[in-house]
Amino acid sequence: MGQAARRTGLSPAEYLAFERASEQKHEYANGEIFAMSGCSREHSLLAGNIQRELGNALLDRACEVHTSDMRVKIASTGRYVYPDASVVCGEPVFEDAEVDTLLNPSVIVEVLSETSEAYDRGDKFAQYRRVPSIMEYVLVSQKEVRIEHFQRQPDGRWLLAILGPGMQLELESIGVVIDVDRVYRKVPLAPAASE
Repeated sequence: MGQAARRTGLSPAEYLAFERASEQKHEYANGEIFAMSGCSREHSLLAGNIQRELGNALLDRACEVHTSDMRVKIASTGRYVYPDASVVCGEPVFEDAEVDTLLNPSVIVEVLSETSEAYDRGDKFAQYRRVPSIMEYVLVSQKEVRIEHFQRQPDGRWLLAILGPGMQLELESIGVVIDVDRVYRKVPLAPAASE
Protein backbone atom coordinates (compact mmCIF):
# COMPACT_ATOMS: atom_id res chain seq x y z
CA MET A 1 0.00 0.00 0.00
CA GLY A 2 1.21 3.53 -0.65
CA GLN A 3 1.83 6.30 1.84
CA ALA A 4 -1.14 7.42 3.93
CA ALA A 5 -2.58 10.63 2.51
CA ARG A 6 -3.63 13.57 4.68
CA ARG A 7 -7.36 12.84 4.64
CA THR A 8 -8.66 10.31 7.14
CA GLY A 9 -12.04 9.36 8.52
CA LEU A 10 -13.65 9.35 5.09
CA SER A 11 -16.75 7.31 4.37
CA PRO A 12 -16.70 5.17 1.24
CA ALA A 13 -18.94 7.73 -0.52
CA GLU A 14 -16.58 10.57 0.46
CA TYR A 15 -13.62 8.54 -0.76
CA LEU A 16 -15.24 7.88 -4.14
CA ALA A 17 -16.11 11.58 -4.57
CA PHE A 18 -12.53 12.53 -3.66
CA GLU A 19 -11.00 9.84 -5.88
CA ARG A 20 -13.11 10.64 -8.91
CA ALA A 21 -11.97 14.28 -8.72
CA SER A 22 -8.30 13.44 -8.09
CA GLU A 23 -5.57 13.29 -10.72
CA GLN A 24 -3.68 10.76 -8.59
CA LYS A 25 -4.92 7.27 -7.61
CA HIS A 26 -5.51 6.33 -3.97
CA GLU A 27 -6.48 3.06 -2.32
CA TYR A 28 -8.94 3.16 0.57
CA ALA A 29 -9.03 1.19 3.81
CA ASN A 30 -10.97 1.82 7.01
CA GLY A 31 -11.53 5.52 6.38
CA GLU A 32 -7.96 6.24 5.25
CA ILE A 33 -6.72 6.90 1.76
CA PHE A 34 -3.30 5.84 0.55
CA ALA A 35 -1.60 7.53 -2.40
CA MET A 36 -0.37 5.13 -5.06
CA SER A 37 3.26 5.67 -5.99
CA GLY A 38 4.69 5.63 -9.50
CA CYS A 39 6.31 2.53 -10.89
CA SER A 40 9.61 1.49 -12.40
CA ARG A 41 10.31 0.77 -16.05
CA GLU A 42 10.36 -2.96 -15.27
CA HIS A 43 7.02 -2.76 -13.45
CA SER A 44 5.43 -0.88 -16.34
CA LEU A 45 6.75 -3.34 -18.94
CA LEU A 46 5.65 -6.40 -16.96
CA ALA A 47 2.16 -5.00 -16.34
CA GLY A 48 1.84 -4.05 -20.01
CA ASN A 49 3.05 -7.45 -21.21
CA ILE A 50 0.65 -9.42 -19.01
CA GLN A 51 -2.27 -7.15 -19.93
CA ARG A 52 -1.46 -7.59 -23.63
CA GLU A 53 -1.13 -11.38 -23.35
CA LEU A 54 -4.43 -11.61 -21.46
CA GLY A 55 -6.16 -9.24 -23.87
CA ASN A 56 -4.96 -11.12 -26.95
CA ALA A 57 -5.98 -14.49 -25.48
CA LEU A 58 -9.46 -13.21 -24.58
CA LEU A 59 -10.07 -11.03 -27.63
CA ASP A 60 -12.94 -13.11 -29.00
CA ARG A 61 -14.42 -14.13 -25.65
CA ALA A 62 -16.95 -12.45 -23.34
CA CYS A 63 -14.17 -11.27 -21.01
CA GLU A 64 -12.65 -7.90 -20.19
CA VAL A 65 -9.04 -7.22 -19.22
CA HIS A 66 -8.52 -4.11 -17.11
CA THR A 67 -5.38 -2.14 -16.35
CA SER A 68 -4.46 -0.57 -13.03
CA ASP A 69 -6.89 2.24 -13.81
CA MET A 70 -9.84 0.02 -12.87
CA ARG A 71 -10.59 0.16 -9.17
CA VAL A 72 -11.75 -3.05 -7.45
CA LYS A 73 -13.90 -3.04 -4.32
CA ILE A 74 -13.64 -5.74 -1.68
CA ALA A 75 -17.32 -5.58 -0.76
CA SER A 76 -17.05 -7.57 2.48
CA THR A 77 -14.52 -5.16 4.01
CA GLY A 78 -15.18 -1.93 2.10
CA ARG A 79 -11.59 -1.80 0.82
CA TYR A 80 -10.86 -0.21 -2.57
CA VAL A 81 -7.71 -1.27 -4.44
CA TYR A 82 -6.04 -0.92 -7.83
CA PRO A 83 -4.58 -4.23 -9.07
CA ASP A 84 -2.04 -4.09 -11.89
CA ALA A 85 -4.43 -6.15 -14.04
CA SER A 86 -7.81 -7.74 -13.53
CA VAL A 87 -10.01 -9.96 -15.67
CA VAL A 88 -13.75 -10.39 -15.53
CA CYS A 89 -15.57 -12.94 -17.69
CA GLY A 90 -19.29 -12.82 -18.25
CA GLU A 91 -21.25 -9.79 -17.09
CA PRO A 92 -19.12 -7.33 -15.12
CA VAL A 93 -20.71 -5.95 -11.97
CA PHE A 94 -19.91 -2.40 -10.90
CA GLU A 95 -20.56 -0.55 -7.68
CA ASP A 96 -22.61 2.23 -9.25
CA ALA A 97 -23.54 4.02 -12.48
CA GLU A 98 -20.03 5.54 -12.74
CA VAL A 99 -18.80 2.08 -13.93
CA ASP A 100 -15.33 2.66 -12.46
CA THR A 101 -15.34 0.22 -9.53
CA LEU A 102 -15.41 -3.49 -10.40
CA LEU A 103 -16.96 -5.93 -7.92
CA ASN A 104 -16.53 -9.33 -9.60
CA PRO A 105 -13.08 -9.93 -11.11
CA SER A 106 -12.08 -13.55 -11.79
CA VAL A 107 -8.32 -13.07 -12.01
CA ILE A 108 -6.09 -10.49 -10.29
CA VAL A 109 -2.46 -9.78 -11.24
CA GLU A 110 -0.01 -7.80 -9.11
CA VAL A 111 3.55 -6.93 -10.19
CA LEU A 112 5.73 -7.04 -7.08
CA SER A 113 7.96 -4.13 -6.10
CA GLU A 114 10.22 -3.41 -3.15
CA THR A 115 7.58 -1.17 -1.57
CA SER A 116 4.49 -3.30 -2.29
CA GLU A 117 5.66 -6.92 -2.04
CA ALA A 118 4.81 -7.49 1.62
CA TYR A 119 1.39 -5.86 1.16
CA ASP A 120 0.63 -7.77 -2.07
CA ARG A 121 1.55 -11.09 -0.42
CA GLY A 122 -0.08 -10.34 2.93
CA ASP A 123 -2.99 -8.02 3.61
CA LYS A 124 -3.92 -7.37 -0.02
CA PHE A 125 -4.02 -11.10 -0.81
CA ALA A 126 -6.09 -11.65 2.34
CA GLN A 127 -8.53 -9.02 1.07
CA TYR A 128 -8.72 -10.61 -2.39
CA ARG A 129 -9.46 -14.01 -0.88
CA ARG A 130 -12.69 -12.51 0.52
CA VAL A 131 -14.04 -11.89 -3.00
CA PRO A 132 -15.91 -15.05 -4.06
CA SER A 133 -15.49 -14.36 -7.79
CA ILE A 134 -11.67 -14.27 -7.60
CA MET A 135 -10.44 -17.70 -8.60
CA GLU A 136 -6.80 -16.93 -9.40
CA TYR A 137 -4.20 -14.51 -8.03
CA VAL A 138 -0.93 -13.94 -9.88
CA LEU A 139 2.23 -12.33 -8.48
CA VAL A 140 4.89 -11.28 -11.01
CA SER A 141 8.47 -10.68 -9.81
CA GLN A 142 10.57 -7.77 -11.07
CA LYS A 143 13.77 -9.33 -9.72
CA GLU A 144 13.80 -12.56 -11.71
CA VAL A 145 11.72 -14.57 -14.17
CA ARG A 146 9.30 -15.86 -11.56
CA ILE A 147 5.52 -15.93 -11.45
CA GLU A 148 3.56 -17.19 -8.46
CA HIS A 149 0.12 -18.48 -9.37
CA PHE A 150 -2.43 -19.00 -6.60
CA GLN A 151 -5.58 -20.89 -7.55
CA ARG A 152 -8.70 -21.23 -5.38
CA GLN A 153 -9.65 -24.88 -4.90
CA PRO A 154 -13.23 -26.19 -4.56
CA ASP A 155 -12.73 -26.63 -0.80
CA GLY A 156 -11.57 -22.98 -0.42
CA ARG A 157 -7.85 -23.69 -0.08
CA TRP A 158 -5.41 -21.92 -2.39
CA LEU A 159 -2.91 -23.95 -4.43
CA LEU A 160 0.42 -22.30 -5.32
CA ALA A 161 2.45 -22.98 -8.47
CA ILE A 162 5.81 -21.25 -8.96
CA LEU A 163 6.70 -20.72 -12.60
CA GLY A 164 10.02 -19.83 -14.20
CA PRO A 165 11.65 -19.59 -17.63
CA GLY A 166 10.23 -21.88 -20.30
CA MET A 167 7.05 -22.59 -18.29
CA GLN A 168 3.42 -21.66 -18.89
CA LEU A 169 0.92 -19.84 -16.69
CA GLU A 170 -2.38 -21.74 -16.94
CA LEU A 171 -5.35 -19.66 -15.82
CA GLU A 172 -7.99 -22.37 -15.71
CA SER A 173 -10.85 -20.16 -14.55
CA ILE A 174 -10.70 -18.16 -17.78
CA GLY A 175 -9.21 -20.82 -20.08
CA VAL A 176 -5.96 -18.97 -20.86
CA VAL A 177 -2.38 -20.22 -21.15
CA ILE A 178 0.46 -17.67 -21.27
CA ASP A 179 4.15 -18.36 -21.84
CA VAL A 180 6.10 -16.99 -18.88
CA ASP A 181 8.89 -15.89 -21.22
CA ARG A 182 6.46 -13.63 -23.08
CA VAL A 183 5.53 -11.87 -19.84
CA TYR A 184 9.23 -11.01 -19.40
CA ARG A 185 9.86 -10.05 -23.02
CA LYS A 186 11.97 -6.85 -23.29
CA VAL A 187 12.11 -6.52 -19.49
CA PRO A 188 15.67 -5.72 -18.34
CA LEU A 189 16.37 -7.77 -15.24
CA ALA A 190 19.44 -7.29 -13.04
CA PRO A 191 21.95 -10.11 -13.62
CA ALA A 192 21.73 -12.88 -11.04
CA ALA A 193 24.40 -12.78 -8.34
CA SER A 194 27.10 -15.37 -8.97
CA GLU A 195 27.36 -18.11 -6.38
